[in-house]
Amino acid sequence: MGLRSKSEKEPRTAESLQSDTGSTDRSLSLLVEGVVRHLPEIHPEAYQELRANLERLSLQLRGSLPENDKVDLIRSILREFESYRTQADGVLRERLAAWRGLTTALVRDLFKSRALDAGSDGALKLVRRIASLLTAEEIQGFHVLLADYLRVGGANGHTDGVALGNADRSVANDNASGLRGGGAATEHVKQILEKGSGGYVVLFRLGALDMIGKRFGWEAVQDSLMAVSAFLTHSLRSDDGIYHWSDSSLMAVLNTPASEPILTAAMQRIVDNNRDITIQIGDRPVMLRVPLHFQITPIQRLSGPEDLNRL
Repeated sequence: MGLRSKSEKEPRTAESLQSDTGSTDRSLSLLVEGVVRHLPEIHPEAYQELRANLERLSLQLRGSLPENDKVDLIRSILREFESYRTQADGVLRERLAAWRGLTTALVRDLFKSRALDAGSDGALKLVRRIASLLTAEEIQGFHVLLADYLRVGGANGHTDGVALGNADRSVANDNASGLRGGGAATEHVKQILEKGSGGYVVLFRLGALDMIGKRFGWEAVQDSLMAVSAFLTHSLRSDDGIYHWSDSSLMAVLNTPASEPILTAAMQRIVDNNRDITIQIGDRPVMLRVPLHFQITPIQRLSGPEDLNRL
């Protein structure tokens, strides 16, 4: 009796073919049920309708159907999924549009409550941005931009400020900063020049004071100037001199042997540590940010203390 080679296959019987077909149908039915069970219920009514229709179709799928009928049944199942997705997408678009509309209205009301012009370029740019927000990262980015816009001196296009124009050349402490005037700074530099010792003059310019004055009044400018002068006094060394140079600038006179690059890095760290300040406007606190810019001049480059007036 001859032996069959291993490569030869046993003939498939009708019973084995039917068994394989039944197993495939059951697997397909279970797959459909699993997919439905894990679909997000975005549109409750459409979701319940989808489940009911697919349960009915899955039962038919488990029966013995001709191949053509089975293909038609699978197509019906796919159409049910497509129908649900269309309805769910429509609901999501409606919800997104509603949330964007509500957010736009709330942001405009917020501008109004802060006495901000909702028709300004900065405000309109922010409001228009709402219509394109979609991802969590985009929403978080918008939140940061909005917070900066509401914070005076932030991302509202007024970070550089304009000098208010009044120079202070007195030696008295009779200004809003709580510091001696620019005349005292001139005397300090004169003494250093006479001694022939080294040192630096650092002119700190305060941004956004003009906008603060327009929005909240002169008293708010004075409070901001006082807060910044306190910050710089705390940040500089106790033997450094700091003076009120003008309505929008403070001058520090530093008697230090440090090199200019090292001093520049130190001043930059101070400016980077500048934080929001809170002032009282009427009966409510207002958070502001006053940008700081600095200019370093070695005292040895000055031909005389009067050169300070050209900084």
